[in-house]
Amino acid sequence: MLSRILLLLSLLPFALAGGVHAQTAPSEIKIGVLYASTGPFSDTSMPEYDALKMWVDQMNAAGGAFVKPFNKKIPIKLISYDDQSSTALAATLYNQLITQDKVDLLVSDNGSVLTSVAVPIAKEHKMFLFDVAGTGGTFFTKDNPYIALMALPVSTIWPKYLADFLNSTGVAVGIKTVAILYATNDFTGTQANALRGFIKDAGKLKIVYDQGVPTSTSNYTVLLNNIAAAKPDAVAELGFVGNDIAFFRNLQDSGYRFRFVFSLFPSQEQDEMTKDVGVGGLTDVFSYVASSAYNYVPNFGPTLAQFHTMWEKAHPSGSGVEFGATTIYGYMTGLVIERALATTASLDQMAIHNAVFGLSGKLKTLDGSFALNDMGAQVGEITPIGQLQPNGKGGLKLVVVYPPDLMNGKPIFGK
Repeated sequence: MLSRILLLLSLLPFALAGGVHAQTAPSEIKIGVLYASTGPFSDTSMPEYDALKMWVDQMNAAGGAFVKPFNKKIPIKLISYDDQSSTALAATLYNQLITQDKVDLLVSDNGSVLTSVAVPIAKEHKMFLFDVAGTGGTFFTKDNPYIALMALPVSTIWPKYLADFLNSTGVAVGIKTVAILYATNDFTGTQANALRGFIKDAGKLKIVYDQGVPTSTSNYTVLLNNIAAAKPDAVAELGFVGNDIAFFRNLQDSGYRFRFVFSLFPSQEQDEMTKDVGVGGLTDVFSYVASSAYNYVPNFGPTLAQFHTMWEKAHPSGSGVEFGATTIYGYMTGLVIERALATTASLDQMAIHNAVFGLSGKLKTLDGSFALNDMGAQVGEITPIGQLQPNGKGGLKLVVVYPPDLMNGKPIFGK
């Protein structure tokens, strides 16, 4: 009897191992995501969502995504809902994806406002959140392992190059005073706070105007009058696409001229911004250099040129969805998911966490180097400073003017 028991015990590890390998693979991997087809965030949400869908279609056309625990390709099912740019509706729909649809992976809508409600919900349900572009600094805390930022650096480090550029090149050409106008949300509010800190720490520039406004602001005429009265040399307007469009339309109508004007989205959504504001309204405007305007060298996935060709084929001119940085953010998130599924130990949410964090410092895509800090904030994908300058053909080209090791042209300052 004793010998039989010992024999059974000796075989137990093999039986258990066999049971693990014999577990049934799911028929599909369910990815839950929200998008905004209407409202103030639709301009950035829809291109990002369409790009993620394109990645899903490509995966399924190839038989699905390879999932390591099952050693096979499994089709992907994208479960998506329209939050209509409403945080209240988004909160309900994030809960629905987790509790009713029981998705395997959860992806946030674009931007910090619509991501802000997803962060506590995902944490409460212990569901790992693929945060596409919600860069608010408050999202990332030591007590929350259920989040990682995909495609943009955390807002607290975005303005570092902007401040460095003003404190060096700007000061050298006589810029002494700065106006900061920002929309009061997690994304741009965090950036304004960081920019303010960087400028004050350097002690070379004086902030003469510093004002927050609701994200819903659509008329900047009075605000521009107040800024002009403060007589700044440089103006930094921080908002979403709708804010930027309204600001530059009103700036053009006002006739005011400043030596340096910076805004977030003229480069990220250059096609749309040019269409809505016009070439004249964006000429010589400074902006972050988005990944849609810079050729990073990936070690996984397509190059920028290859992706642009793929996008244009899937979304021909006139389809209503413009190519831009947010299309890259959506597609790049798909690439991270692809690599995470191929390396994860299981579909357990902490295993997904480990797989995503395991890519940090190793994965390079068309969006740059993917690197996370220990709280899941993106610190690898940088934001150089560029300027929209005339291209000699009646349009605009984005010239990288800072930092020195990336610059491919010289800045032009107003008089």
